[in-house]
Amino acid sequence: MEWRHKDLISLEGWTREELHFFLEQADYMDELMNRPIKKVPALRGKMVVNCFFENSTRTRVSFELAEKMLSADVVNWSASGSSTSKGETLRDTVWTLEAMGADAVVVRHGAVGVPDYLSKKLHRASVFNAGDGTNGHPTQALLDLHSARKKLGDLDGAKMAMIGDVLHSRVARSDIQAFRKMGVSVTLSGPATLMPEDTASLGVEYVSDAREAARGADILYFLGIQRERQEDGLIPSIGEYHRRWGATDSLVALASPKAAVMHPGPMNRGVEIASSVADGPNSVILGQVRSGVAVRMALLYLCLGGAR
Repeated sequence: MEWRHKDLISLEGWTREELHFFLEQADYMDELMNRPIKKVPALRGKMVVNCFFENSTRTRVSFELAEKMLSADVVNWSASGSSTSKGETLRDTVWTLEAMGADAVVVRHGAVGVPDYLSKKLHRASVFNAGDGTNGHPTQALLDLHSARKKLGDLDGAKMAMIGDVLHSRVARSDIQAFRKMGVSVTLSGPATLMPEDTASLGVEYVSDAREAARGADILYFLGIQRERQEDGLIPSIGEYHRRWGATDSLVALASPKAAVMHPGPMNRGVEIASSVADGPNSVILGQVRSGVAVRMALLYLCLGGAR
C-alpha cells in the first residue's frame, strides 16, 4: 500500500484498510523492540522537534524513544525559556523550527485545533498531534487498537465498554472513532454529568449502569477521572464514583473471561481503577505503554518516507 498521509491530526480520514496496514507496520516495530540492538537507521538525517505545551510522561517519552530508535535527530522544545514567553506567536515559533531544518513537529497543546492549524501553516514539515485540548489524541487511539488486537486478535464484532469521564476526554473521542472503524461496537457508561450531550451522534450507546455496559464486553476501557470534577460538582464523591463506575474485580467478572482491561494513564488507583484490576490478569495497561513506542515508530517511519 502506498502511504498517503503526511500528517496525523485525526483519524477521521483513515480507512479500515489503512488502519490494518498501519497496525502491521506497528507489529514489525514491536518485534524490533525485542532485538538486542533496537536502533535502526530508517530515519537517519531526519530532524524531529517535540513541542509539548502540557505535561506528559507516556506520550512525550514514547515519541522520543521512537524517534531515537529510528535514528532521527531529536530536539525537545519547551515553552518555558523560549521566545513564546516574550510574545512570539506559535506560528512564528514553528516557522522558525522549520527554517532550522525540522522535518516533523510533534505537538501537544491545551487548545483545540492547534495541530490542525500548524499543519496548514508549515510548508514542508509533518505535524503529529500528541493531544489537543479535549478534541483528540490519535496516537493514543492507534496504540489502544494495537494493544487490543494483540490481546484479542481480530477486533471486528468485538464489544467495548468505555467507562468514565467521556466529556473531558480527548482519548475517548479518538478511540471511539478508531475502534468503530475496526468494527467494534462501543457502549459508554459513567455519570450523566460527564457525558457529551448527544452520544448518539458519536455512533455509540450510553447506559448509566456500568454493570450493564460491562456485561459480556471484550474490552473494558476505563478513563481517568480528575479530582477537580468533584470540586466542580460533576461527581458526588470519589468513593461513590469508584463504587459505581470504578474498575473493580466484581465489574470485570461481568465481562468476557478474556476481556482486555485498558486505561490511558496516568491511573488514579482506588478512584477509576482498583490495584487488583490494574495489575490483574486481564490488564493490558503496560502493554499499551509498550505499544505506544511501536505505534509511534510506525507513524514516523511511514509519514517521513520510510515506506511506500
